[in-house]
Amino acid sequence: MINKKKVKDIFHKDGLQINTEAINILDDEVKRLLRLWSSNCVKGNIKRLTPNLMWVAYGISIRDRNERSNN
Repeated sequence: MINKKKVKDIFHKDGLQINTEAINILDDEVKRLLRLWSSNCVKGNIKRLTPNLMWVAYGISIRDRNERSNN
């Protein structure tokens, strides 16, 4: 799912080593997030996710979104 080379490059840029098992755990976590975001879109009756609807994928309610924009 994730580009393992890019993940390694990000960690190496900060002087960190990351092994294959850790990358696989990160890959699994990304898959879980994508499933959650997709489920949130279904619950929000979103048929096509666009940048201005990302708040739905993230599970932010319209009330929370309005409160955040007022602050």
